[in-house]
Amino acid sequence: MGIISWIVLGLIAGVLAKALMPGKDPGGLIVTIVLGIAGAFVGGWIGTQLGIARFDGFTLQGILVATGGAVVLLVLYRLIKKKT
Repeated sequence: MGIISWIVLGLIAGVLAKALMPGKDPGGLIVTIVLGIAGAFVGGWIGTQLGIARFDGFTLQGILVATGGAVVLLVLYRLIKKKT
């Protein structure tokens, strides 16, 4: 999957993560989308390492793994911003 596909998938994952974890985030929607893009990479890497994800394009599995990575990063972001 190309870098553009990862970015688009990350945008989708960021929006889904925001829907799953509503609330006032310190960075707003833009930071959530950036976290979604990073979450797509993190989720994809973790999924590949665990052997549970293989990305051949936009699949339900790919979207779920990317959204999971985005949720993890969003939780970490909220914890870090809460402490500072």
